[in-house]
Amino acid sequence: VKDGDPEEQEKQLKYMNLVANAIMLSNVVDLTNVINQMIQEGKRVTPKLISKLSPYMRQHIRRFGQYTLDMDEKPEILKPTSIKFLRENLK
Repeated sequence: VKDGDPEEQEKQLKYMNLVANAIMLSNVVDLTNVINQMIQEGKRVTPKLISKLSPYMRQHIRRFGQYTLDMDEKPEILKPTSIKFLRENLK
């Protein structure tokens, strides 16, 4: 924030945290879907493998560039997968 207003600086920090949390949520959803797909395909998914994953991945994010958003297209509803399901299916 150019003017050094503490309130504006605090807002900017909160917005950055909000964006970071949204990215991590998206990563968790993607990772969960991939893990479930691997389990359904009969691949070995171990707790050790899971422990190496992090929702803080950011290599796939284009920080700069032109984006086209279709605000009329609604995303799929999140289908929560229970921890119990993952625990029962981890090998």
